[in-house]
Amino acid sequence: MYAKVKSFGIFGIDAYPVTVECDLSQGLPRFDLVGLPDAAVRESRERVRASIKNCRFDFPVSRITVNIAPADVKKEGAVYDLSVFIAILKASRQLKADTDSYAFIGELSLDGEIRPATGVLPMLLKARETSVKSVFIPYDNMLEGSVLDGIDVLPVKNVTEVIEHIAQVKKIKPCYSEMNMEEENAYNVDFADVKGQREAKRVLEIAAAGGHNCIMIGPPGAGKSMLAKRLPTILPDMTFEEKLETTKIYSIAGAIAQGQAIINQRPFRAPHHTISAQGLAGGGLNPRPGEISLSHNGVMFMDEFPEFDRRAKESLRQPLEDSIVTIARASGTVTYPSNFMLVAAMNPCPCGFFGHPARECVCTPAAKKRYMDKVSGPILDRIDIHIEVSPVEYNQLSGKGEEEKSEQIRQRVNNARKIQQKRFAGTGVTCNAKMTPAMTRRYCVLTGEAESVLKISFEKMGLSARAYDKILRIARTIADLSESEIIDTEHIAEALQYRSLDRKYWNI
Repeated sequence: MYAKVKSFGIFGIDAYPVTVECDLSQGLPRFDLVGLPDAAVRESRERVRASIKNCRFDFPVSRITVNIAPADVKKEGAVYDLSVFIAILKASRQLKADTDSYAFIGELSLDGEIRPATGVLPMLLKARETSVKSVFIPYDNMLEGSVLDGIDVLPVKNVTEVIEHIAQVKKIKPCYSEMNMEEENAYNVDFADVKGQREAKRVLEIAAAGGHNCIMIGPPGAGKSMLAKRLPTILPDMTFEEKLETTKIYSIAGAIAQGQAIINQRPFRAPHHTISAQGLAGGGLNPRPGEISLSHNGVMFMDEFPEFDRRAKESLRQPLEDSIVTIARASGTVTYPSNFMLVAAMNPCPCGFFGHPARECVCTPAAKKRYMDKVSGPILDRIDIHIEVSPVEYNQLSGKGEEEKSEQIRQRVNNARKIQQKRFAGTGVTCNAKMTPAMTRRYCVLTGEAESVLKISFEKMGLSARAYDKILRIARTIADLSESEIIDTEHIAEALQYRSLDRKYWNI
C-alpha cells in the first residue's frame, strides 16, 4: 500500500516543495526513513510511532518505508513529522479522505500535539506559488501565517483537528488578518535625549535618508552609542514588501517574537565584538542567516569596531558592496539578502583620548598605528560617511533648551525617501546609497560650480573611484533633503566633509 502527501523544506532563505511518500509492504516489521534526513528528521520515526499509538490509531505491523523527496537535498528539522504521520495513516487506509489539495507543516509531540516550526512564512509563500490550496500549520505559528492571502492557512493544535478537518467532521476556519500598514513606533528612546552633537545628528539624518553606511570616531563618553541606538527612531517607514522579506529571514532564524505577526520596524542589530565571521555572515553545516542578514532592511551597529576579529570585519566586504552574502557549503551554496546600513563606532586611539580637548593621550605613535590599522583601507572605503564625534561641553549638557525630536527628523527622512522611491520606481533600487554607476551618472547632476569644487577636491585629496561615486550619492541625498533636483555647491561641499577623516587618522 502506498500514499504520498505534500510538505515544504527550507534551503537558504527560500522554501522548496517536498513530497513525503510512504510504502507498506510485507516482511519483518521495520520503519525506514530515507531522503537525506538529518538526526532530527530520523528521530521523527519515534515521535510519529508514539503519536499514532497515543492518538488511538493502529501503528502498521509491516515494513514501512518513508521517502522524503527530493532525495538529493539534505532535510533538517522536525517540520516533516505531521506529513509523515498523515502519509502512514493514508497508506494503512486509516485515513481514506483525499489530501491532494493539502500540505502539512509541523513537529509532533508524543501525544499528538503540534509544536511550532521555523520558516513557516517562506513555506507558505512557496505553497501559494505552487497552487497548493490549503496548508496545515502549528497553532503557535498562526499570526505568522495570517499575513498571506490567496491561500487557506489552517492553524491546528493537534493531529485530531487535522483528521477531523480532512474528514469534514469539524472544519477549521482559515486564519487571515488585514495588516495595519502604518508603522508602529513604540520606541522608548528619542533624539531629543541627546544634548548637543548637532553635526552628528545631521550626519545620521543623511545616513537614514539615503541608506548610507557611517563610521563615528570619538573619545569615550562622547555619545556615539547613544546616537546609534536612537537611529531606528528616524529610519523611514518600511514598505509591505520590505516587511515581508524581513519577516521571512526572521522566520527561518526562529527570531520572530511571540505574538508578533510580521516585522513592522526596521531591524537594529548590535553584535558584540567577540562575534565570529560565521556569526556575522551566517553559516553552519546547514546554513542559517547571520547578523548581516538579520539586519536586512535595517541597521547593524558595530561598537568598538577595531576590536572585531579581522576575518569578521573583512566578511563585510561583499555584503556592503553587493547587498547579498553568499555562503558555500558541501550541501550547496546559499545567498542571503543583506541590504543593511552599517553604523560603526570607534575610539581615535587605544586609550581613547587622542585629540581630546581636556584629556591627554598616553598612546605611542606605534600603538596608535596598530590600533587604526585594525580597520583596513578596503573596508573604510566602503563606508560612505566618516564623522568625528567631539565631547559635549558642560553648557550644552546643562542647557534647558529642547532638542529636536526624532519624529521631526523622521518626517524629513520620509520625504527624502519618497523622492527616491519615485526616482527609482521599477528598478529594484530602494535608496541613493544603492545606486548603480549608471544611475549615479544619470541622477547626480551637478551645477558647473559644484563640478569645479568636486574636481579640485578629487585631485587634492587623491580620492578613489569608489569614493568619488559615494560622494556623489551622499550629495544626492543632501539635495533630496533640501528638495533640490540639481546638486549645488553647498551639497557637494557638505558631502566632501564626510570623506576627510581617513586622511587624518589613517593617512590614506
